[in-house]
Amino acid sequence: MAAETPTNRHVRVVVVDDSAFMRRAITQMLQHDPNIEVAATGRNGVEAVDLANRLKPDVMTLDIEMPEMDGLTALRHIVRQTKTRVIMLSSLTTQGSIESLRALKIGAADVLAKDSSMVSSTIMNLEQDLISRVHALGAARPVERSVAAGAGVAGVLVNSSGEEIPRDAPPIFRPGQFDVVCIGSSTGGPPVVETIMSKLPENFDAPVIVAQHMPELFTRSMAQRLNEVCPLHVEHVENSLPLRRGCAYIARGGMHVHLRRDRLAQWSVHASREPDGHSFRPSVDVLYSSAAEACGRRVLAIILTGIGDDGLEGARVLHEKGAPILAQREDTCVVYGMPKAVTRAGLATARLTPLDMVASLRSIAKSQAA
Repeated sequence: MAAETPTNRHVRVVVVDDSAFMRRAITQMLQHDPNIEVAATGRNGVEAVDLANRLKPDVMTLDIEMPEMDGLTALRHIVRQTKTRVIMLSSLTTQGSIESLRALKIGAADVLAKDSSMVSSTIMNLEQDLISRVHALGAARPVERSVAAGAGVAGVLVNSSGEEIPRDAPPIFRPGQFDVVCIGSSTGGPPVVETIMSKLPENFDAPVIVAQHMPELFTRSMAQRLNEVCPLHVEHVENSLPLRRGCAYIARGGMHVHLRRDRLAQWSVHASREPDGHSFRPSVDVLYSSAAEACGRRVLAIILTGIGDDGLEGARVLHEKGAPILAQREDTCVVYGMPKAVTRAGLATARLTPLDMVASLRSIAKSQAA
């Protein structure tokens, strides 16, 4: 599925990078869209903070490694002082991927990978992805950082038009109801995934599979990070792994993840580049559809913040099988795209904050441990 890209809203952007070449390249990419204005450029974190406060842009692209003040330090100031949505541009390295996860936890809206060794023609391949994210973030209603990172909120849900929507209660599930929990996530998702998984109890024995839209090095670092904070054992799905209860599986970036059941009723998860025709690898649609085929109604699906509508078609298949689908509430999403598509199609069992999702998941553990 292509990312949903609003084209009728003017978005003001500030570009900050210590490389003059990268500043020019990013500016040229953005200026190819007539509805994006590059209001200014900066060379370091000090200038980033100043430009964010003076110009109040909708979106800022921010390098991580810069002189005088690095991007993570600047980001802390920007998220405290302004409503500017920040896209971190990180080096495509192991250290860069770790710093990207830190940036998302601090309050960055999204991260994009850049390779310092790339030539100009390769860098320009980022253009479509960057423009779609700038538009999505520019159109999104700002979310408090603590909420975006997974905190629950009380009271009524207010959508982007200011309309109140009744708050859904977290569903309580039966003992042994699910064979697997499948989580689909994109822009703004890693801190929410961490919030959910870190709060699972030690006796949670349903396996969890996560499809997060990120490059391979980023998903590997994400799996390592979750293994440090999550009571479940977390694996990065590189090829094929047996599916075990009490374990979590992070799909490898650049690959789809499938759930399969063999003739001996043994479960496994597999990474592959097939099928083609999906804009995102891993695709939430592919994960959901394979889970529906393997487990039917015994899947608990969760759809989190993200651009576009990946997961919608897979959610249709799950819904037809009778599987429940929990969608993240709009007021806690960095970008209300993927949950919006599922909710508007009438497929969501409940619209929940991340902490309400935890309550539903913990009910499974309590029942199974009883």
